[in-house]
Amino acid sequence: METQERLGSEYGLSGHLVDFVTALRSHGVAVGPGETVDAARVLGALDLLHREHLREGLAAALLRRSGQRQAFDTLFDLYFPAALGAGSGDVEVPRVDDVPDGPVDVDALRDILADLLRDGDDAALQELARAVVDALGNSGGAGQGIRGAGGQPSWSAYQALRMLSPETLLARIMDDLKAANPDETGEFSDEMRRREIRDRIAAFRKMVTDEVRRRTAEKRGRDQVAKTAVPKQAEQVEFLSAYAEQLTQLRRTVHPLARRLAARLAVRRKRANRGTLDMRRTLRRSMSTGGVPMRPAFKTRRPGRPELVILCDVSGSVAGFSHFTLLLVQALREQFSKVRVFAFVERTDEVTHLFDPGADLAGVMQRVLREADLTAFDGHSDYGASFGSFAEFWGEAITSKSSVLILGDARTNYRDPNLTVLRRIVGAARHAHWLNPEPRRQWGSGDSAALRYADVIPMHECRTAAQLADVVEALLPV
Repeated sequence: METQERLGSEYGLSGHLVDFVTALRSHGVAVGPGETVDAARVLGALDLLHREHLREGLAAALLRRSGQRQAFDTLFDLYFPAALGAGSGDVEVPRVDDVPDGPVDVDALRDILADLLRDGDDAALQELARAVVDALGNSGGAGQGIRGAGGQPSWSAYQALRMLSPETLLARIMDDLKAANPDETGEFSDEMRRREIRDRIAAFRKMVTDEVRRRTAEKRGRDQVAKTAVPKQAEQVEFLSAYAEQLTQLRRTVHPLARRLAARLAVRRKRANRGTLDMRRTLRRSMSTGGVPMRPAFKTRRPGRPELVILCDVSGSVAGFSHFTLLLVQALREQFSKVRVFAFVERTDEVTHLFDPGADLAGVMQRVLREADLTAFDGHSDYGASFGSFAEFWGEAITSKSSVLILGDARTNYRDPNLTVLRRIVGAARHAHWLNPEPRRQWGSGDSAALRYADVIPMHECRTAAQLADVVEALLPV
């Protein structure tokens, strides 16, 4: 009964597990009935008081793909919280003039935090994080109160960490360590200590953030908090709204994503190998069985590997989408007999050599912008002029064996979209497709010529890596 009340489900532990699995599914983690049954067995086998054992056991049972762990950990902390309310209360937070429930003495609190960071006591740091969040949320700091309207608690990781500023304690902690261990000084040992303290500070910041999320979930409901607090998986992050760290994380998924696509393609090719029925060979075989076609013969398919020509807009925020797509194509290069890459902003230039096998792809987009001749006037995208310069200087790159991919948001800055040249390019190719990172609902709005281009070439919405993978898989040769 106590476990049921703690976990908050009228159906007990099994119902709580189902709620947890439902939350995982709603955030893009594919969990099937088999995984759920495995997780139930984990709950029956492990001691629920050993929370980290439970975390790892459920992760092993429920997760099947990389990139899902961050979402899992965030939801686990919401559905299997480390404490309820203010926690154990083992740490006493110093108050101004020792007034109970008065403003927090931030300077004294920083002294305590510095000592714990120096000693590396993780358990004490966790308790301090809980006490700090509770005290600052209810009483605020001296001269910097952060209480909510009407005296209601205000849990704020930003405010708490701004007051404590744990990063500014690094120099002080280093001086204390040098004074305590004068014989262990040196450039190497100092750097090792500095990194260790930085890791402890980062861990404490996470403790505060997790504690604020837990207390907020108690107040507003975990389902409400989960909608905004759970980070998106890398493959669900939209290219046009991703910040630098998300794009970096997204690029790490290129090769696993390419391997999955290649495996799916191999299955498709295996299924399609037999081709159509070969009537002549089938009838010849049937002569040995009295005219009954016991062993049908099929025409052997010889799937070819087409040439791939890519035209990609590398201006502004679209560059992140183009970069990821080019990295994906590079990883799938063996699926094509030949790949040529053309970048454009106001005019087009070939950059195939930057994506050759074995080329260093670190900072490749900066090299594209620096080395290629892409601008003429103001540096804003001009799709019409870019298509025109491509057709003029590299029109022979497209043949009846070519598959053409155009990457871009189709925003022409109100310039001529040059549909005539695009029709000529599409007509000369075997296949042609346009991958657009903008939501379909925005096509045709403002300076977008997406709907006009879509009348000439099939256009696909590719806002996320997951959408891009589905489109690329459908377009890959069989």
